Amino acid sequence: MSDSLRARIEQYYATVPLLFADAEGFGPLRLFVRKEPGTPYYGGPSHAQPTAESAGSVTAADIARVRARQRELGVPEAFEWLAEAAPALRARIEAVGLPVAERPLMALGPHHPVPPQALPEGVTVRVLTADDPALPAALALPRLAFAEEGTAAGSAGRAELSAVAGEVTADGTVDSVRPTIRAGHKTLIAALASDGTPLAVGHYHPADGTTEIGGVGTLPTARRQGLAAAVTAALATHARDHGVRTVFLAYAQDSVARLYSRLGFRPAGITLLIANQPARS
Repeated sequence: MSDSLRARIEQYYATVPLLFADAEGFGPLRLFVRKEPGTPYYGGPSHAQPTAESAGSVTAADIARVRARQRELGVPEAFEWLAEAAPALRARIEAVGLPVAERPLMALGPHHPVPPQALPEGVTVRVLTADDPALPAALALPRLAFAEEGTAAGSAGRAELSAVAGEVTADGTVDSVRPTIRAGHKTLIAALASDGTPLAVGHYHPADGTTEIGGVGTLPTARRQGLAAAVTAALATHARDHGVRTVFLAYAQDSVARLYSRLGFRPAGITLLIANQPARS
């Protein structure tokens, strides 16, 4: 990873949560705390990260203070950071008993073209508005997609999607996301069947000309049709068209990395996070 790309990603990690959270300082660590209960934001709930200027000085006492505050808030003891920015932190986190997982990053070359991807007959890709009738199902879809990880076809389909859409509507998730979309903090794109059912979705949160594409998932029964690639390409193009210069993403499986590689994404470092912390957004 070039120094300039690393700096942009590190700055993104430090600033994008501030769209939705306040930062509390604990020496060389900062902890992001939601401004409002239930408000979705980038990062796991109340996750912590090292500050750029003092990443190498994190101590066990600093980590303990953050974890105590997270327990006080009733949120997971979540940490996330760019490995290259704080190479010694992993050992210190693991030494206090927290398991660390790796999420490799890939970035899109600034001048690499991302053409629209072919779609099955009847399927369209569109940006969802805050009042889009497909929004509840689009927000529900990742729960099903990530419950059956990988790219192989799975069992969850339209009936399960409808049930989870009802759940995220009833629990307030849909209403909490609408203001974020209206404000332009979150862009959600979906591939939809001819009847309006979301078959694949993804999102991005821009900040200062940089964004990470996230939440890309396909309804398990609709996999192996190129839908995730189509959504990812649409997200990258939309972000570029709206002033984003640096587009990157993380992945958990090599099969997914191959999909992103075909679109022009290339390896760009590693993010480290607590293994059992909730997924972003």
